[in-house]
Amino acid sequence: MAKSKGRVTLPSEANFLEETKELLERWGADTIRNSDGTQLTEDVKDLPVDIMSTYFVARNHNDFIKNHMEECQQLYLVSDRNQAMEDTLTIEFMKGYYREQLTPNYNNDPKEWWEVIDRTTGEVVPPAQWEVNKETDSVTINGVLPFHEYTVSFLAYKIWDPTHMYNHITNNWGDDVPHDIPFDVRHPHSKTFMSEYLEKWCLENPKTDIIRFTTFFYHFTLVFNDQAREKFVDWFGYGASVSPEAFLEFEKQKGYKLRPEDIIDEGYYNTTFRVPSKAYLDFIDFQSKFVADEAKKLVDIAHKHGKEAIMFLGDNWIGTEPYGKHFASIGLDGVVGSVGGGATLRMISDIPNVKYTEGRFLPYFFPDVFREGNDPTVEANANWLAARRAIMRKPVDRIGYGGYLSLAYKFPKFVDYIEQVTDEFREIYDIVADTKPYNGLKVAVVNAWGKLRSWLTHMISHGLEHKQVYSYLGISEALSGLAVDVVFMSFDDIINDGIPADIDVIINAGDAGTAWSGHTYWDNPKLVTAIRQFVYNGGGFVGIGEPSAYQKNGRFFQLGDVLGIEKEIGYSLMTDKYFVDTVDNHFITADVKDIRTIDFGESMHNIFATSATTEIIEYSDPKAELDNGIVAPANAEGKGFGELHLSANRYGKGRGVYIAGLPYSVENTRLLLRAMYYAASKENELTTWFSSNPDVEVHAYPEKGKYALVNNTDVEQVTTFYDGDQNAVEVTLAPSELRWSDI
Repeated sequence: MAKSKGRVTLPSEANFLEETKELLERWGADTIRNSDGTQLTEDVKDLPVDIMSTYFVARNHNDFIKNHMEECQQLYLVSDRNQAMEDTLTIEFMKGYYREQLTPNYNNDPKEWWEVIDRTTGEVVPPAQWEVNKETDSVTINGVLPFHEYTVSFLAYKIWDPTHMYNHITNNWGDDVPHDIPFDVRHPHSKTFMSEYLEKWCLENPKTDIIRFTTFFYHFTLVFNDQAREKFVDWFGYGASVSPEAFLEFEKQKGYKLRPEDIIDEGYYNTTFRVPSKAYLDFIDFQSKFVADEAKKLVDIAHKHGKEAIMFLGDNWIGTEPYGKHFASIGLDGVVGSVGGGATLRMISDIPNVKYTEGRFLPYFFPDVFREGNDPTVEANANWLAARRAIMRKPVDRIGYGGYLSLAYKFPKFVDYIEQVTDEFREIYDIVADTKPYNGLKVAVVNAWGKLRSWLTHMISHGLEHKQVYSYLGISEALSGLAVDVVFMSFDDIINDGIPADIDVIINAGDAGTAWSGHTYWDNPKLVTAIRQFVYNGGGFVGIGEPSAYQKNGRFFQLGDVLGIEKEIGYSLMTDKYFVDTVDNHFITADVKDIRTIDFGESMHNIFATSATTEIIEYSDPKAELDNGIVAPANAEGKGFGELHLSANRYGKGRGVYIAGLPYSVENTRLLLRAMYYAASKENELTTWFSSNPDVEVHAYPEKGKYALVNNTDVEQVTTFYDGDQNAVEVTLAPSELRWSDI
């Protein structure tokens, strides 16, 4: 049988022609790209494939920006908190920041654009009370109150692009590679240069077929400390897109002034975990409209020269959020993004209003992975298996890799493995693309961001680890490959438009006070009563962590009646909690070998049942352990106080299910699947296109008359397979095997 070809992008570099030709053939690639730090020579560009060129709009043009440093991109930053001991206080506001990345903006009057705030009272200190010393980068405040804390919110120029900085340090580029200085296309010289340079570049690069904009203008918020390590990073942050010019234009369009504090946000910088303020949402909309308008000009130039225009979903992607209302107007041909697992794969593959999507798979061909003594195949296999689950539900149209191809070529085992991956991807795509897979349920994930942050709930940036995030990351990752239809809704969607009739289950997950759980949204009776009515009439509600958490009217969980639980926060310690007995067995945990080993992540403490009708499924004392390390049941004699971690509750015709946390694992994916079916009162439908072994998943495509059994592990698996009529047969699958059959 002839080898399949296409749908694969291969990185290449100078002086690597013959090896590139070999891998083009073996991996079936139809596109070649350069990467940050590499260039394609003419002999490579002459190969009979499409040439994709990485194009930096707002960096990698130091010859221009060095003559217009007043047009550098800017951030609002906040100093450390400083405590006053006398009536005068001097704050060195650049303390702790990396001066090779950041420098204060003194071109715009600090008295007009900066803020000094008494963080003890929250009041703004009048500008007449403070002075700036440009020589020492400090602010001296007069008339301060002893033992009050003060901060300075200031504008700073970003004089080194964060991604270039990261790549520079990771690859030890040294002093020979200058620092890329990012510029702001909201300024006149930068805006003119942006368009004129692209016109010139298109004429000088006739062999480029696809321009890969990386991305457009504003980098996600990434600030380094004085040790050149990450100080603050928010992949969603708009803080690096501010400027006095932007604030003035915002006032014209929106009718009110922004403050520095609207960006500083008490030092939280509007992290995506914060419930967004109206001002911040307005700023996102304002910047997204501007970015879309300016990006369209570049896309039009690319199209005029007969080239496709795609963007990398990363780096300078702020303002181009693909699920936002302005994205479609850009007119892009495609989007490419980095695939870390199933959730990020679906984040890319579900993007509307483009001709195609592409996933850049891991590992990146950099020396941190491709080094002597390391086997990059291990990471590649883990990345592929994690993403493949999601591809079976909604595939990207293309896959690819990045970095130095010469490094990857030194690892023959890795080259062999990627050959298998590319062949398998094309086989999947030919069947799965443009058809609707079987879905047993329709699930709505509800939070403050809704559709705008589809598949991005609880996601954090690279290099960061948080136990609280770990407790919820499993939700999107699990859903990305399950046979359920997933939509993302905001609380405002429900308040304004209600719950769509075709929704089977609502999921609300997160810590109290966050955008994911909802915080003040639960102070709205319309939201609470809409979900109560939905469940009462037969819908399902799955709450994870602290769902509907907002202390008011004698409740911490505003949907505690639906879930049959409450949290002890110290107010009801004088009220006895009698309901501690667990059910002997339950549908939700039918696949759990030992209920005491369920991983609830960081979990939640002090949760208790409020009624004898609450089905307590797991109740234990996390502080007490048996000799083998397993958590002891709470009602075991002498084992101390207990907590509820998993329960279910009937509410009218519907059900509520509570889970204390859900980090990603195969076991927790199955637990969530069963919890959703139970909440929806559809237990009898679970074994339609189903595998008894959680390590094996079933994907059916009735329109194509095909189904697939997929082993998501690198070891042999045995399972009982149930077809669309719930007929059962035992099947053995080889490691990582994907087996197609006709329905």
